[in-house]
Amino acid sequence: MKRIFAIATALAICFNALADEGMWLPVLISERIADMQSKGCRLDAEDIYSVNQACLKDAVVLFGSGCTGELISDQGLLLTNHHCGYSFIQKHSSVGHDYLKDGFWAMNSSQELPNPGLTVRFLERMEDVTDAVLKGYKAKFTEEQREALIQKNSEKLIDQITKGRGGIKASVEALYYGNQYFLFVFKEYRDVRLVGAPPSSIGKFGGETDNWMWPRHTGDFSIFRIYADADNEPADYSPDNKPYVPKRSLTISLKGVQEGDFTFVYGCPGSTQEYVHSEAVRYIQDFSDPEKIALRTTRLGIMKKYMDQSQAVRIQYSSKYASVANAWKKWQGEEKGLRKNNVVAVKQQYEARFEEWARLNQYGWITEMLYNMYQLRNPLFRAYEYYNETVRSIEKMRMASGRGIDMKDYYQPIDEETFVAMVSAFDKALDDKYKPGFFLDLRDKYQSVEALKDAVFSDDELAAELAKSFERQFREGIVPELLEMNQSINLLYRKYMRGQMEFEPKKAFYPDANLTLRIAYGLVEGYRPCDAVYYKPVSTLRGIIEKDNPDIFDYNIPQELRDIYARGGYENQPVCFLATNHTTGGNSGSPVLNADGELIGINFDRVWEGTMSDLVFDPEICRNISLDVRYVLFIIKEIGHAGYLLDEMRFAQG
Repeated sequence: MKRIFAIATALAICFNALADEGMWLPVLISERIADMQSKGCRLDAEDIYSVNQACLKDAVVLFGSGCTGELISDQGLLLTNHHCGYSFIQKHSSVGHDYLKDGFWAMNSSQELPNPGLTVRFLERMEDVTDAVLKGYKAKFTEEQREALIQKNSEKLIDQITKGRGGIKASVEALYYGNQYFLFVFKEYRDVRLVGAPPSSIGKFGGETDNWMWPRHTGDFSIFRIYADADNEPADYSPDNKPYVPKRSLTISLKGVQEGDFTFVYGCPGSTQEYVHSEAVRYIQDFSDPEKIALRTTRLGIMKKYMDQSQAVRIQYSSKYASVANAWKKWQGEEKGLRKNNVVAVKQQYEARFEEWARLNQYGWITEMLYNMYQLRNPLFRAYEYYNETVRSIEKMRMASGRGIDMKDYYQPIDEETFVAMVSAFDKALDDKYKPGFFLDLRDKYQSVEALKDAVFSDDELAAELAKSFERQFREGIVPELLEMNQSINLLYRKYMRGQMEFEPKKAFYPDANLTLRIAYGLVEGYRPCDAVYYKPVSTLRGIIEKDNPDIFDYNIPQELRDIYARGGYENQPVCFLATNHTTGGNSGSPVLNADGELIGINFDRVWEGTMSDLVFDPEICRNISLDVRYVLFIIKEIGHAGYLLDEMRFAQG
């Protein structure tokens, strides 16, 4: 316990993180506020996080299961990204009411659309519960005994917080590979209604071509409203519910941004691996990313072929296509960034220095042990990834194994072609020891994947048996062994993490992202992607018109937007901007705030050249991309003709 306390103390006194790197816990923001203020922030720590008064955290939510949103009125009005609300917009769409293509705008509260299953979570508080979670731990415990104790103590904490309190949720999360534990307490609201969304020609302008790229001109926003019962408490959907009244909503700034301005992002980043061993990075760079890119390239090509032929199929598969394509494009940039920055070699050099120091103490040989464990794990993890990217991605297999899909959004010709491509790739890439015996028997019986496809899609019993054999091999033959290996690796990382902290006592360590609320801060700043090129940090409506092409779906903007531009006066209308904030998936929809804590944008992406920031942050090239809030307001008023929404927003004076 003394060692845990020493680590926590070290975390609190270290300040020298790399420029603008870091995803900081709000409860500890007082340890970063001096650095934030030195960069231009005019807030105090209590303005950002407080349990004693309403603060900025009370205007930020976890939207659904993997995005962020922010409150922009005292009537529960919420902003997030278009791509975060996309699946809900798609569910409301049909050929007759194509809200993806045409957009959707509720002109009064009665037109707002409910979304079953959609929730938002407000963070009530967070606190260090390391001592409580490890209460009763003894040095002689096995790892299994330690984990059982942690689970028991965590469940007790959670039960104390949530029992008899409707809408209150809690979780205990491990930080720094289990060297520290935090309790997060939330209030979850279950009635969240769609208020507005621009047409995809604005909300997804540029499509996958522009995804992760700069300059960017995507109006990536959607608007929802949170509803509560008569007491402002969480409730299931009811027409009698009232708009939620938040403790705090954000004030909107119309001043815009200039290069060098201070900004910060308040959101829920999903996952990073900043402290991993070089061998983990080498596997991602040389195997994981290239192979998954190739597999998804094939799947995307199949979907796009049929989507281009039919509006109905385009509506059915738009959300699926976007989901598959997002990581596909990100992995391409990540692989390139890792190679360009020579990250494997840099980490190996660090590990050599660490090992020279560590052999004088308890941390000796730990980097070599990690290397050896990855050598054992990587073939099995490759099989795990292949299952997920191939046979488990086939919708027929998902249906037949009981995992289910929405038949409203199913088109069999896509699935049949996907079956042939993915099963062929699966069979070619993996050793037979990773494949179920039933599949090997069918392969020998039918002699070709095409013939097997015909049999599977004409015989539901055969499909069910094949799907279950894949699932059984995956869950019983691969996952348990992989979990055991990962447990051993994580145990080494717990020690390696402590060692890194002792090796670099003046470095400010921040915990890897895990979808909990964090703060990242930096400056509005362009970047140099390559020799002789400098990207300015602000894009405008002029760039949209330059890209506009009625013959290409992703670049065919609404005629109304062309007409507005043609009338003049909007050439310099800001659209997006760059900053040096450290973000990742989960930060989508996060509010981007200025030095006074006023809303200036909505985070929605990173630049392609910097997507390796989940593994290593390069301040010269890593940039987050945000939608300028002034473009949001412009679209609401001029395209959505829903200017009444602006009446409930609060704008900064001056």
